[in-house]
Amino acid sequence: MLSITKEFHFSASHRLDHLPQGHPCGRLHGHNYVVELELGAHPDELTRPGFVRDYGELAIFRKWLDDTVDHRHLNDVLPDRNPSAEHLAMWIYGMWKEEFPQLIAVRVSETPKTWATYRP
Repeated sequence: MLSITKEFHFSASHRLDHLPQGHPCGRLHGHNYVVELELGAHPDELTRPGFVRDYGELAIFRKWLDDTVDHRHLNDVLPDRNPSAEHLAMWIYGMWKEEFPQLIAVRVSETPKTWATYRP
């Protein structure tokens, strides 16, 4: 299998529930998030130019990210689940799998040293 990855950025706030009292993530705070979409295909499934997917076609995801989550409070965007990096990765995958059938993983980072990956 071949895969490609593209990185996107957004900034947002959130507050996580169900944490011990005094846990810093239980307070309102924000992150400069990084999202990576990984798309894959077998060599015989590549497009005629030899792409898994044209990177330019991912521009609609960039626009959606800007319109939907950038500079938002994620508790309002995902009201039915705790907006952890893990839940964000699963939610993004579910929102985009139909548009990008080659999508094999979504990674979300809240800090330079932490990542959550959803790979069904």
